[in-house]
Amino acid sequence: MTSYLIGLGIKILLLAPPILLALTVHEASHALVAWIRGDDTARRQGRLTLNPIKHLDVAGTLVFFITAWVGSGIGWAKPVPVDYRNLKNPLRDIIWVSAAGPVANLATACLLALALHGLVAGGLFREPSLPVYYLGQMFILGVQVNLVLAMFNLLPLPPLDGSGIVTGLLPLRLAMRYQELKRYGFALLLALIFLPRVVPAFPDLIGLLVVWPARELMDLLLPL
Repeated sequence: MTSYLIGLGIKILLLAPPILLALTVHEASHALVAWIRGDDTARRQGRLTLNPIKHLDVAGTLVFFITAWVGSGIGWAKPVPVDYRNLKNPLRDIIWVSAAGPVANLATACLLALALHGLVAGGLFREPSLPVYYLGQMFILGVQVNLVLAMFNLLPLPPLDGSGIVTGLLPLRLAMRYQELKRYGFALLLALIFLPRVVPAFPDLIGLLVVWPARELMDLLLPL
């Protein structure tokens, strides 16, 4: 029992920094691009920051830990407030603001993978008794979490970022109709995440559209 609790504690300690980093970078990037494109709503509300406390949603972070534990890593933070009326070109800029989060996660995954390559090349990622070994494990988890978060948010389902990208690409009338999905979006997301685990016949779309491409990218990025 003691060894199990120790292992549990180690895994939580390894998971916490990558999850906090991924969520913080994601939301802060939305705030930054919105500010660059003319809307300072997020900055005025203290969201243009790398302080994770400003971005965390308790339920979303808990779901992130639970799903990351079983290998996917899907969750959410508090959405960054954006007043699209303040953007220089709302229909175009909604694309850049929406894409900023997933792009930031992809960039973070690449940087963490590069750092891991450095550890491997230096022969520092061999001995589990060394602290640097656990740093490398944290880098691996960071790559996984950031890739899954990026792929998940690119799904074209409100309120995810992919829906903002699609909205910016659609004609105005269709975009307004499309955004009406927001009232059902959260329930649909929960169904996509949890139903395949309790109803085997339900298709695992998250596995197909999120986890599988994230794993393929991990195979490309990681040196192991």
